[in-house]
Amino acid sequence: MLRILLRRRKRPLSAEDVTVTDRPAVRRAVSAAALGNTMEWFDFGVYAYLAGTLGKVFFPSSSPGAQVVSTFATFAAAFLVRPLGGLVFGPLGDRIGRQRVLAATMIMMAVSTFAVGFLPAYNTIGFAAPILLLICRLVQGFSTGGEYAGATTYIAEYAPDTRRGFLGSWLDFGTFVGYSLGSGLVTVLTAVLGDDGLVDWGWRLPFLVAGPLGLIGLYMRLRLEETPAFQREAEQAHHDAEEVRAAGGQDPVEEARQSGRGRLKEIFTRHWQAVLICMGLVLLYNVTNYMVTSYLPTFMTETLGEDALTAQLLVLGTMIVVALTITTVGRTSDRWGRRPVFMAGSAALIALAVPAVLLIRVGGILAPAFGCLILGLLLVCFAGTSASTLPALFPTRLRYGALSISFNISVSLFGGTTPLFVSALVQATGSDMIPAYYLMAAGVIGLIATFFLHETAGKPLRGSGPMVETEEQAHQLVARSRAEAGRRARDVWIRLRHPWARH
Repeated sequence: MLRILLRRRKRPLSAEDVTVTDRPAVRRAVSAAALGNTMEWFDFGVYAYLAGTLGKVFFPSSSPGAQVVSTFATFAAAFLVRPLGGLVFGPLGDRIGRQRVLAATMIMMAVSTFAVGFLPAYNTIGFAAPILLLICRLVQGFSTGGEYAGATTYIAEYAPDTRRGFLGSWLDFGTFVGYSLGSGLVTVLTAVLGDDGLVDWGWRLPFLVAGPLGLIGLYMRLRLEETPAFQREAEQAHHDAEEVRAAGGQDPVEEARQSGRGRLKEIFTRHWQAVLICMGLVLLYNVTNYMVTSYLPTFMTETLGEDALTAQLLVLGTMIVVALTITTVGRTSDRWGRRPVFMAGSAALIALAVPAVLLIRVGGILAPAFGCLILGLLLVCFAGTSASTLPALFPTRLRYGALSISFNISVSLFGGTTPLFVSALVQATGSDMIPAYYLMAAGVIGLIATFFLHETAGKPLRGSGPMVETEEQAHQLVARSRAEAGRRARDVWIRLRHPWARH
């Protein structure tokens, strides 16, 4: 019994264990990470709103339905290489640092998106045109494989424990601002140039905007410092290595753990439960996300026969609502917890997916607007909470790599393929309720994943010490920890003196 009681004792916190965050550094970290997401989703917004136009430019010999499917197939192809990007950039970020990898992914995203604006059309070079489009999308997808996981990791490792939900939600705020900017630009071009003007040359303009955006984002990321959690982990690893060398050799077990293969083995053998939970939550978020942002404009125009400008404005308005409410959801998750928000959102998605799609089918403006609003409010439940929930699943030394791999496998298999699968199912079955059923299935999987999720709101990240905003909070945390350690020591003493007593 003595052994059990002593094993349960925890060392009280010291001042060195608690990190006091630097507010200007936190603001720079959040801004630079969010801007990268803005850049990524600017491209997605443009691509989703231009799906019909790009089909005419790069697949002119196909029927309208086949053009849409071909365009979304090219869109989905970028997601198939995302796990490869995650396998490369994730473990690399755990070894050389988050900041360097995030700068590299920003360069690749900007260049590949910018290059699409210069591609010749099918009528100019024939079959080579869609091949070049595919290559650009593959480069963009490969770089994106290290982007979201790195950005969430970076913000999570800079944020105070009690504000991680609020600060993390700004990352996905950048997501929907980028989407709104991209889709808004296409909407304006559609109104000004018309369909013929877009097909002739107007489709190039949104992609060319990616160049200046990328330069701004790269400048901001090059000015960033490494996260406190990574710096501590690197210092500890260096200290351990020095001790091993001083003892006269290299520990083969530790050497294997530090290698890329060793890290991958550790992720899938010791953290497989966290990997599955992460994949389930990512599926829930991204199926809802890509259904609304990438497929819904095309669904309303190609399947339901709505006017293109009306459909674009409805989805754009939905994205603005999401952007305006997302930080409120993030702050709410800090107060009430991540699990309640995910649980409520998953249950509501199962219950409201069919009514939302039925409203969108009615046509006109008012009913579809309510349907889009329902989907947007469901989406924001996941978008405002994911960036603070997912990094907390994994320890510091494996966080970037484990999150990159889990996130990108799930996005590739289920998220980015959503427009392709749903459009193909609608064509094959003739049912325009397929989007609702697809969302309900995602809600069920998300509900299961949330059931096994441990609450992390207000707690330190795994493998890291507490993060606070002020010195006063640090002193209070240390004092509270010492008081709790004293109570535990007293409890051990009482149990030893009176083992027969009931507690």
